[in-house]
Amino acid sequence: MAVPFRRTSKTTKRMRRTHFKLSVTGLTKCSNCGATIVSHRVCPECGYYDGKQVVDVKSK
Repeated sequence: MAVPFRRTSKTTKRMRRTHFKLSVTGLTKCSNCGATIVSHRVCPECGYYDGKQVVDVKSK
């Protein structure tokens, strides 16, 4: 089996791993109530999507 000739330095290892990260999903504000929601989803707080009420959400 192949074995590395030299040890991988900390810098090289960290530079290689700079792309191993989580990406944040697209968050936006609801146009009706102002809550932070995921883009292109119905607002769980008020039930509105694209300016129209599509889900009847009960008051808490």
